[in-house]
Amino acid sequence: MVIPCLNEADTIGQVVAEVRQFLPTVLVVDDGSSDQTAARSGAAGAEVIRHESPQGKGAALVRGWTRARELKFAWALCLDGDGQHAPSDIPRFISAAEHTGAPLIVGNRMRQGAAMPWLRRHVNHWMSRRLSALTGCALLDSQCGFRLLRLDVWSQLVLETRHFEIESELLVAFAGAGLPIEFVPVQVIYRRERSKIQPCRDTVRWFCWWHRTRLRRLCKPP
Repeated sequence: MVIPCLNEADTIGQVVAEVRQFLPTVLVVDDGSSDQTAARSGAAGAEVIRHESPQGKGAALVRGWTRARELKFAWALCLDGDGQHAPSDIPRFISAAEHTGAPLIVGNRMRQGAAMPWLRRHVNHWMSRRLSALTGCALLDSQCGFRLLRLDVWSQLVLETRHFEIESELLVAFAGAGLPIEFVPVQVIYRRERSKIQPCRDTVRWFCWWHRTRLRRLCKPP
């Protein structure tokens, strides 16, 4: 399990403890937190990898996946450290991988989409429609960070982003390589946690990535 974190001291200990009921090894990548995220992760039984300053969610995920490969794991499951994902859904990912053989399994919150904040739900729909059209795949929930991926497949892909847009880039990379992507229904949990997304900065980053990606696909020889 790989959990990227930035200032999640209030929730990370419980998240790690719940995950360890299903998976013995938990890697928390503390992306430069200024609170007790690292200490509470370690106390709950996680191996902690720490960035001295924030480098972005994408950079934290890559660091965690790289460490998982060093530990000889074939797969890595990732979720967020803010309690938004239910560790009790972990068996669904494992079952989907076993039954479909897909190298990327993504959580799908849209069956309970009404439980999501209005803006997040509509932005997710908008992004998912555009990414589905771009890839030719039905991407039901393109922004869910609860995912299981095969590390040997991931290691062969070229990923450039270091922030939240990595969740879109990963889908496009797998689909572009002709690899199947499966979705499994997961619970929707929203409490009072505050999103780490910076609306202006991260929106600009996503659109810059989107336009680069579309241009590359348009210029690609048939």
